[in-house]
Amino acid sequence: MQKAERYFAWQAGMALEHVGQRIIEVGCGTGNFTRHMLDREQIMGLDVVEDCVTHLRERLGNPPNVQTRVLDVQQQEFLTLRDFRADTVVCLNVLEHIGDDVLTLKHMHEVLVTGGRAIFLLPAAEALYGPIDEKLGHFRRYSKSGWRALAESTGFRVAICRNFNFPGFFGWWANAKIFKREQQSASQIEFFDNKVVPVISRIERWMEPPVGQSIFTVLEKKAGA
Repeated sequence: MQKAERYFAWQAGMALEHVGQRIIEVGCGTGNFTRHMLDREQIMGLDVVEDCVTHLRERLGNPPNVQTRVLDVQQQEFLTLRDFRADTVVCLNVLEHIGDDVLTLKHMHEVLVTGGRAIFLLPAAEALYGPIDEKLGHFRRYSKSGWRALAESTGFRVAICRNFNFPGFFGWWANAKIFKREQQSASQIEFFDNKVVPVISRIERWMEPPVGQSIFTVLEKKAGA
């Protein structure tokens, strides 16, 4: 499948503005985002797929400030990471793959230090859910209002919640509702990455679109929570 390198760099750039020094990355995969955080004090990369974790270590060359574990955020064992004293949890394009998002948020809240942040990129607009989501293993998409309610019910304060990728909303809608596609075509991805992203990323830096393919959000652990 064609890779959208510019699109990923856009996402990574937004997230990095809010990342602290002691980070738990939930769903680290093979290190696509991890490699952007190597200047931080400590990173704990977690994934449920052992091969991904192994590949990440090999790819990054075993840097001393990166630890990895094969661990599901839904497991009780995740709570042992309180001792890591994380000031940031990063979860980009992952929460939609996790069965129990309520439990996941509670566990993240539990391991963060007071004032810590949880950073997410989520698929937006429940009405967009379609064959591509099913093929990708998505359990759900999120509305901004529904996400806010979920986050606040688990003890977080919503610091940022904004629509992301305005053109992608319409592309995803067409693929899901008109063409009934199970994956995006290489030509679609190439056009979007090379022609659309350089323009829309500049616009959305200064202006939130009315709708988006995704939601970018930063949650904070309140004092006393």
